[in-house]
Amino acid sequence: MKKTIAGIELPDGAMAQAATDWIRGTESELMFHHSLRAFLFGALTGHREKLTFNAELLYVAAMFHNVGLNVKYQRSPYRFEVDGANAARDFLRQHVVVDRLIDEVWAAIALHTTPGIPEHMSPLVALVSAGVQMDVRGARHDEFTVQQCDEIVQAFPRESGFKKKIIEAYARGMEHRPETTFGTVNADVLDRWDPNYRRLNFCGLVLGSEWSN
Repeated sequence: MKKTIAGIELPDGAMAQAATDWIRGTESELMFHHSLRAFLFGALTGHREKLTFNAELLYVAAMFHNVGLNVKYQRSPYRFEVDGANAARDFLRQHVVVDRLIDEVWAAIALHTTPGIPEHMSPLVALVSAGVQMDVRGARHDEFTVQQCDEIVQAFPRESGFKKKIIEAYARGMEHRPETTFGTVNADVLDRWDPNYRRLNFCGLVLGSEWSN
């Protein structure tokens, strides 16, 4: 694996290597490459905005951010983001990371699909979300140079049909627990994927509650 891409050095310490091996052995190449690109876009954002962040923790968070979509979690009662955050927490504890930093990684993964919140939190939380959102939906695409994007995609290619394939990956990771998508962008995924899915409506829940008025 090339160590420096678009000016960003890929962490290669023992913990980063263990995270790479863990994810490479459990996720598809499509999702593995997505995680690597998310790290690179997040790190580039951090350097551009002159933020102070731990690159190895950003890398681990990017590696684990979609773990909750794995088939082993399909009956989980939690949002897939929470399952991924919990898996990262267990991994970091094995590597004797201090609780404060573990909590930060947990929040970064748990909130990476929640619009409007991560950017107001710590750099790590903000950058995980920024990297993921750039790779998935092109958020702030114009703030990256053509050369940066080309280098990243050349190193870790976007498969043909990536847009549809990643939506399918999200859907398959959540279709067995549709109730966990309430109030999140995940409801949009199932709404497009499953013709029988009916999203909950907050106003309907309020008006239909057991309260008399």
